[in-house]
Amino acid sequence: MIYRFGVFEFDAATGQLSKHGRFVALEPQPARALARLLLRAGTVVTRDEMKDAVWGSDIHVDFDRGLAYCLSQIRAALGDSGENPRFVQTLPRKGYKFIAPLIHEINDVASDPDAASGSRISMRDASHRPVMAAGLMVLISGLAWLLFGLLPSRSPQLIVAVSVFDNESGRPEYDRLVAGLSDLVVERLTKIDPGQIAVVGNAAVLRQPRNLRNLGAVKAGLHADYVILGQLQEAGAGLRFISHLIRLSDETHLKANRLSFPDGDLSGLEAAVVSEADRAIRENVLN
Repeated sequence: MIYRFGVFEFDAATGQLSKHGRFVALEPQPARALARLLLRAGTVVTRDEMKDAVWGSDIHVDFDRGLAYCLSQIRAALGDSGENPRFVQTLPRKGYKFIAPLIHEINDVASDPDAASGSRISMRDASHRPVMAAGLMVLISGLAWLLFGLLPSRSPQLIVAVSVFDNESGRPEYDRLVAGLSDLVVERLTKIDPGQIAVVGNAAVLRQPRNLRNLGAVKAGLHADYVILGQLQEAGAGLRFISHLIRLSDETHLKANRLSFPDGDLSGLEAAVVSEADRAIRENVLN
């Protein structure tokens, strides 16, 4: 099934989302969540139903955190807001509802004999289909203009990938802290300007160890425009954290930053790394 809403198109069979015909990155789990919302558009999808649609009944995960992540990724991809939604509305203690006008069509009726037999039309009816289609397109265009024409026009989204950060300090007690930093950066970046940038942070290609990570694969697999990398390293008796913002079209470093912790106290690391990532995107991507 293909769904069209506003300037977006979503293929439920492939999980691919596009805006103005350009691919918008959406990971598999958020894509499954969006597919269920579109299938039940206009009605409430309960949290339990979302859980079954995304993970199935036999998988046990941190459901609350996972579902929150899926919804944040969907809203980031659509440029939507939980506080003032145009597409996905959260209903406290009930679930979620897709609220935008929706057009959908079956991908390939002819490939399903039963569906085809139930969809036969006479030759006379078929002769009128071009006229009907033209009239329908005029109607759809008018509705789209009414719904979205008064909104500010936005350029296609740029995709920023955030790789899992690397603990190169040789101290395993920092593994969890460093890996969690990339999730904090993703959370911050999704709030900057969802209409202009989409953020990808959980794809398998971004979870590879540094010695196996391939920037070309990040660009090709995610259609990403930029990637953020980070490493915690030893620096004499202390530690340092180095972050990089790289433009993937030519693998140019747009920003590299070093945070020093001479005494090894990392109490301010999280806030500093998140703030630096935010500044790097605002200064080098959005300007």
